Amino acid sequence: MIDPAPRPATDIEALAKGGRTNVAGFFIRLIARIPFLIVGGQWYGAEALGRLAYAIVILEFSAQIATLGLKRGLALHLGGDGKDNGAWDGLVVIAAATLIPVTVIMIFPQIMFPNTAIRPLDYLLPVLIVPSIAATDVMLAALAYRFNVGATVTARAIVEPWTISIAGVALWWIIPDDALIIAYALSIGGALIAASIPFLRTYGLPRNWKPRPAALFALARRNVPLAAADAIEWGSRRIDILILGLFVSPATVGIYWVAQQIASLPQKLKTSFDPVLGPVITRKLAEGDKPAVARQISQVGFWILAAQAGVALSLGIPAQALLGLVGPGGSFVGGTAALALLLCAEVVASLAVVSEAAMVYIARHRNMLISLCMIAGQAVLSVGFVTVVRAQGYGEAWQAASVAAALVVALAIASAVKSRVVARLLDAPVSVWRWSILGAAAAAIMVGQIFIRLPEWIEIAFGIPAILGI
Repeated sequence: MIDPAPRPATDIEALAKGGRTNVAGFFIRLIARIPFLIVGGQWYGAEALGRLAYAIVILEFSAQIATLGLKRGLALHLGGDGKDNGAWDGLVVIAAATLIPVTVIMIFPQIMFPNTAIRPLDYLLPVLIVPSIAATDVMLAALAYRFNVGATVTARAIVEPWTISIAGVALWWIIPDDALIIAYALSIGGALIAASIPFLRTYGLPRNWKPRPAALFALARRNVPLAAADAIEWGSRRIDILILGLFVSPATVGIYWVAQQIASLPQKLKTSFDPVLGPVITRKLAEGDKPAVARQISQVGFWILAAQAGVALSLGIPAQALLGLVGPGGSFVGGTAALALLLCAEVVASLAVVSEAAMVYIARHRNMLISLCMIAGQAVLSVGFVTVVRAQGYGEAWQAASVAAALVVALAIASAVKSRVVARLLDAPVSVWRWSILGAAAAAIMVGQIFIRLPEWIEIAFGIPAILGI
């Protein structure tokens, strides 16, 4: 029996409920992710983390492409001709889409590990990881369409990070050479199981359904612009790793990746709004109420901006203490500047994200073009910045920070352009800024200045909650 989709009292109420759930999920994910970073840095070292980082970039990018934009596009399908078995249509599409990237990576595993030797278990990673990530994303998007955001929190904020942390510790005593890779694979499998249970409970097994190749191909083709936009958004947070690896050692890549993992936590706040915001926007667009769409994305954008500003300050002010926990002898502290800039990037990206949430439905090709220009600009700026910094004789830590600075500039420009375009398309103002954020940030900075003068364990245990609370 398929559960009926719950109907919230108002769209804003549904968005607010999803936002509260996501904020709670952020704290859970933060608590769960830190043990893995500490174990990885203290036990395995920066070089091993750098090897894992490269593999994750390639595998998750392949999965991102294979979802074909269905993380957001599924809302249109479920609200249209896919009301009955549309979620299963989506799973069939992504299962077929994963075949090509899985095959290519299995034949050429050097794509994942360009600077290290290939081990026997490495050949199995593509077939284990890519389909699992893509299927999990689609199932969580289908659940979010029915306003079940809690499933995303369970899978992504509890099961996945805690599995990789626990497995990273346990496998160290058994197979230390492959422990990180296996722990990562187990965490992805755990998230898949955690998503499958509520998915089957909500949608059930398909009834009176058979795959329709023509319709499924049309679904995939319609979502190409969404897939490109999602891949570009995802790639903008990963291309820095690939570029940085051309200039610095694997150990520095590992340090940068740890900083990126901490900075990516607030990114989950905004990306997990997409499946909830999508149905609300499509419903209002179908009603022809464009001003309502502008109000909704402005409201959600403010929530995201406020939350990310608070998170950026609470993690950025004690950044040196946080990174000091990760590696022995402060070996990861060199990533402090990069971490601060990466957190700043997430804040400036808020406006672009909510603007894109509407553009993917009313101007998807234009959105894709702007996103392509952004990531191309980011790549050029990254290479330019790191080349200049290197030529000036600065060390690898500053070279890593320069790549993060390129991301900040690229996202700031993208935010300005997309917000202007979507305001013109909706013929209504779109703004996420509230002056109250400035006062709250000033107060948080003053509180932070007190805690950074205290012992590190107090700075982290009490300073982070105090700064975020302000």
